Amino acid sequence: MNREPVDRRSFLRVTALAGGGLLLGAHRGAAPLSAAGLAEAERTGALLEPATLSAFVRIAPDGIVTIAAKNPEIGQGVKTTLPMLIAEELDVRWEDVRVEQADSEPARFGLQIAVGSSATPMHWDELRRVGAAGRQMLIEAAAQTWGVPEAECVASLGRVHHRRTRRTLGYGGLAAKAATLRPPDLKTVPLKDSKDYRIIGTRVPGVDNAAIVRGTPLFGIDVKVPGMLHAVIEQCPVFGGRVASANLDVIKAQPGVRHAFVIDLRGVTSGVAIVADSWWHAQETRRKLEVRWEDGATAAPSSEGFARRAEELSREAPGWRVRTDGDVDRALAGAAKSIESAYAYPFLAHATMEPQNCTAHFHDGKLEMWAPTQSPDAGREWTAGVLAIPPENIVVHMTRAGGGFGRRLANDFMVEAAWLSKTVGAPVKLLWSREDDMRHDFYRAAGFHFLQGGVDASGRIVAWRNHFVSFGEGTKFAGWFTDITADEFPAGLVPNFALGASVMPLGVPTGAMRAPKANAFAFVTQSFIDELAAAAGKDPLDFRLDLLDTAPSDLSAHAGRMRGVLELVAEKSGWGKRARVNGRGMGIAVHGTFAEVADVTLGKDGALRVNKVWVAGDVGSRVVNPSAAINQVQGAVLDGLAQALAQEITIVGGQTVQSTFDDYPVLRIRQAPPVEVHFRRTDNPPTGLGEPPLPPVIPAVCNAIVAAGGPRVRSLPLSKHGLRWAR
Repeated sequence: MNREPVDRRSFLRVTALAGGGLLLGAHRGAAPLSAAGLAEAERTGALLEPATLSAFVRIAPDGIVTIAAKNPEIGQGVKTTLPMLIAEELDVRWEDVRVEQADSEPARFGLQIAVGSSATPMHWDELRRVGAAGRQMLIEAAAQTWGVPEAECVASLGRVHHRRTRRTLGYGGLAAKAATLRPPDLKTVPLKDSKDYRIIGTRVPGVDNAAIVRGTPLFGIDVKVPGMLHAVIEQCPVFGGRVASANLDVIKAQPGVRHAFVIDLRGVTSGVAIVADSWWHAQETRRKLEVRWEDGATAAPSSEGFARRAEELSREAPGWRVRTDGDVDRALAGAAKSIESAYAYPFLAHATMEPQNCTAHFHDGKLEMWAPTQSPDAGREWTAGVLAIPPENIVVHMTRAGGGFGRRLANDFMVEAAWLSKTVGAPVKLLWSREDDMRHDFYRAAGFHFLQGGVDASGRIVAWRNHFVSFGEGTKFAGWFTDITADEFPAGLVPNFALGASVMPLGVPTGAMRAPKANAFAFVTQSFIDELAAAAGKDPLDFRLDLLDTAPSDLSAHAGRMRGVLELVAEKSGWGKRARVNGRGMGIAVHGTFAEVADVTLGKDGALRVNKVWVAGDVGSRVVNPSAAINQVQGAVLDGLAQALAQEITIVGGQTVQSTFDDYPVLRIRQAPPVEVHFRRTDNPPTGLGEPPLPPVIPAVCNAIVAAGGPRVRSLPLSKHGLRWAR
């Protein structure tokens, strides 16, 4: 994701609040502004450009500091973490900070999105500079008040101190004067030495924790607005199908029902909408629906058909070459040992605890929405296009989301709610049922890998071939994370490497899922590496370390990070030091900057127990909030375990078979093993943590199953191979 660096064109918008407070926010203008130019920009609205730095701070006369959390909160902790960056450099007590969820306002905040574990990397420097600029202005205000040099003043814990006379003034009393001062250059504003951090690096509870425990309304599903109606949509079960006819007269006559009509928004949804006085009325009436569907061309695809076609394509030459290094055929022919394996993984649903929902109110040509979305700006643009209104006529209030994992990047639920409100002329709350959510997801794409590999007499990998069968047309992937790139691991580490691809038509909606593509590819590559290690007669850890030793100069830094986490997780788990016990084994895997070891016990009846998982991650130079960081790592690992064990979306006749947690099980508390987390500090910039810990756990468990005397699992979920969680 591209972003502009902080430069000399960045400046602060500073406004005096009623009552003598200070409003501080970062903006980017076209050029450096004088005081007169700043006032003119305010008057003309020139400041309403996308912000490079995206945060606002409000300092009230009583010293309370309110910080706007700019990004969507989907459980990853950014509503706490990002304000911590500002509060640290502003130098206030966290107890004096109040956090507010910002609305979606790209003119003020720039890009607001929850994707790619990007929040901390994108905002680490920028938001600290916003806080530091505010601190410097408050120091300047105090110095002018006392008539002393700024160098004699220091800010600490919400107050400015004059060292020589020991005078002190609180931020609240200085805010009004600070609001009249020229803001400093954000690029050169001095930042704290990390040794002086009081907030960054400490365990800070989530700002919403108490409200969540109390059941305070925070989530999209909690929204209530005056005059609100409730809606459900019975969508065509076949992807892309449409309504042929429906018993609308019967539905309209049911108690509590206000409206019932066909909704046909191409590219969004097709079905029958029921709008009622309550969700219960709408959902109960839905059971009386009788709809005849026109299934269309997408009624043909099936999971079984995809697998069968993938097998056929594997026997042909790849549709095109993604990457070729060396001569794989020759290397395989000369290898001391070679193996061949086929791997597959299924479609997956996101299964967020909070089903998709949105509340919308269209009136007077304008739209107001309350949405648990990961990408509010994209949702606004899509909705504006469908409703044929300017995007600036849409206000999006971001609610907390009960899970996202990529599902809420697709804003179909926002478009539906907005269209319903405009159609019925009233505020409408659209709430999907669990069955709706499961059967109309944007799924993690299935995939098929047909691999060959060879090792030489010394046990090093000399050849690697992967024929990847995915989805698309001709020689193009279908997009939405169905593709593979030329740098996919272990590309660049094997002298003779070939990655080819073939595609088949899809017809099933796909999208991003936590650690897109990596959540599937790591299972394949790290399992096959274990197979090659066994062929070479080498320890799986040593085999990986030897492979990383071959990294060329352009990959050496990343290979060094991988080596570091492998060595750390091996140390913490006691890899190679534990006595071998029949039916118990350990497996290791690495992907990106995270390495993991799983310890499992396998019963003769297929009962599988994951006893413990160790995680080591290279998180760069700093963990902003260790509490949230550990939470994210543990959650990602447990999410991966659920995917590995029993999760699968099966397509039959162009529609999804699974519908609830009964046939798409999530991990239960009793099944969750201890997850021990270790962070390796390096000189790299701080990283995000919501996604990177997930990919390694699946192959680590699969490799541990083999070490415990079980089968080599080459297709997921594990439950299809006679394995089940031990009770």
